[in-house]
Amino acid sequence: MGYIDIANVEVFRGAAGDASPVIYVIDSTDHPMGVGALSEGRACTIVRVPVRDWNDSLTPWKAPCPRRGGAPFGGSAAATFLDMRETIVPLVEAQMGAHRPARRAICGYSLGGLFALFAFTGDRIFSACACLSGSLWYPGWVDYLRAAPFEGAGRYAFFSLGKKEPKAGAPVMRTVQDDMNACAEILRDRSCAVDVSLGPGNHMQHHRERFDEGIAALEAHLLQGR
Repeated sequence: MGYIDIANVEVFRGAAGDASPVIYVIDSTDHPMGVGALSEGRACTIVRVPVRDWNDSLTPWKAPCPRRGGAPFGGSAAATFLDMRETIVPLVEAQMGAHRPARRAICGYSLGGLFALFAFTGDRIFSACACLSGSLWYPGWVDYLRAAPFEGAGRYAFFSLGKKEPKAGAPVMRTVQDDMNACAEILRDRSCAVDVSLGPGNHMQHHRERFDEGIAALEAHLLQGR
């Protein structure tokens, strides 16, 4: 269990009861995003999943960092997802006893958003995904997703981005809006329901608003037909 900080996984029970759907929120051990506050008043159960090394745990393959002097990306997302699927999800849902949820979603911001989409499209354990200001500029990502054997019928993805994000950062990062739109179209072509939201600010602003919007969108999907 090297990639997820299992000791600090937190479960915030939803108002819909023990059988409520579960939203797994990818978080940072070093720079937590305040998942407890984001969980207040939710119908779904929210689970905080902190990872130990943001740039390694959440990236799908090795790549150079676009920022001068930054450490390269480690590419351990597949191992992190295996930890999540085989250990974290069973442990969390065992606490719910006989009321294990039939529907799950995954949500993340920045590289966490990239990982959320990686997990969602690579396995059927999640029926919905929120990719918030996702690092979809990641080298090779759009081509990978286009070739992935993803089946989206009955599933849902929510994408969001700040309007100023394509205007800042390293040149490779400025394609993020085009890459997000390409990902949305790939999923739509596979029969996945998709919503895209453009909000104010850049990558470092309006985190809470994007999380609120994304989690609300996931809840609306997960609670359908209950």
